[in-house]
Amino acid sequence: MIDSSPETARGEDRLVGSDRVLVVLRVLAEHPEGIGLEEMAKAVGSPKPTAHRALAALRRAGFASQDGRGRYVLGDDFLRLAFAHHEARPDHVRIRPALVRLAARFGETAHYAVLDGREVVYRAKVDPPSGAVRLTSTVGGRNPAHNTGVGKLLLAWALPDDAAVTAWVDQAPLERRTPRTKVSAGELAEELAAVRERGYAVDDQENEEGVTCLAVPAFLTSSTRPSGAVSVSALAYRTPLPSLVEAVPEIHAILREP
Repeated sequence: MIDSSPETARGEDRLVGSDRVLVVLRVLAEHPEGIGLEEMAKAVGSPKPTAHRALAALRRAGFASQDGRGRYVLGDDFLRLAFAHHEARPDHVRIRPALVRLAARFGETAHYAVLDGREVVYRAKVDPPSGAVRLTSTVGGRNPAHNTGVGKLLLAWALPDDAAVTAWVDQAPLERRTPRTKVSAGELAEELAAVRERGYAVDDQENEEGVTCLAVPAFLTSSTRPSGAVSVSALAYRTPLPSLVEAVPEIHAILREP
């Protein structure tokens, strides 16, 4: 029984009941449009009275409610708890599951980085599965923003036009890490304009010879401004940059996965 009292229910019955309530909660989450009692009973493989008792327990806790049609939906209290918990988690913790998926999919290193002045700081890193050559980047490490994919992605938002780019470049000379590094205001302005138009940034061996990178925005705290950038950084001989560019829609899809 789901709502057996401690005095009359055996320990294993309480465990089964708790499990059933959690299954009902999961089914509710899978039906944002609402679900009827009969549908719920079928979904959890229980008689309607049993499913109803589980829903009643969730309603008492504020974790379920009924809409105007009598269908069951997640309760506002549950949503408030979920969103409050999600917002309280550090951004690098929230993004890590996506980085794990990206590293596994491409067999390359995935990063999450934020902009700090003229540099990017790596907040999270997931290496590819064992056996692959790994990059030397470290969590907490820094790189100049202008020669990295994550940096250029975030600069494109921070410097909205050519005038802003020129003023930023004039503040200090840009380091040339490789022969491909863009160090003039004109080159960087052209690059950032392209980033704004296509929605992603690339590092074509501009920070380190032999290493390419593709970066996309991560909207963890706002739907209009990225909190940071996610990148797939690869050895150029193993994963050429054009193959990463072709995979941009897939990268976005992986980031959207729950």
